[in-house]
Amino acid sequence: MAALHVDRSTSEIAERIEAALLEAIPGAEVSVRGMGGHFEIRVVSDAFAGGSRLSRQRRVLGAIAPLLKGADAPVHAVDRIEALTPSEAGGSAS
Repeated sequence: MAALHVDRSTSEIAERIEAALLEAIPGAEVSVRGMGGHFEIRVVSDAFAGGSRLSRQRRVLGAIAPLLKGADAPVHAVDRIEALTPSEAGGSAS
C-alpha cells in the first residue's frame, strides 16, 4: 500500500478501526491506512485459515460495522481489504 498523508483525525479513526479489529480478532496483525474517510485495511491472522476470501472480508467489515453506520460515520469507505493467514502474508508485499 502506498504511503498516504495522515492528519490527526484520520489517525484517530485508524486507531479506532485497529482497536475494533483487534477486539474481534485477538492476536491479529493489523495495518490501517487512510485519508478523507477512505481506508485500506490489512489483517493477518490464523483465524482466517480455511475461510474464503468473502468470509474473511465479511469478518473484517463486521468488526468495523459500527464505524461505517449513520450519517456521521467516521469511515466512509473501505477501498481495500487484505485478510490473510500468516503463511499467505509471508509472500505478500506490505
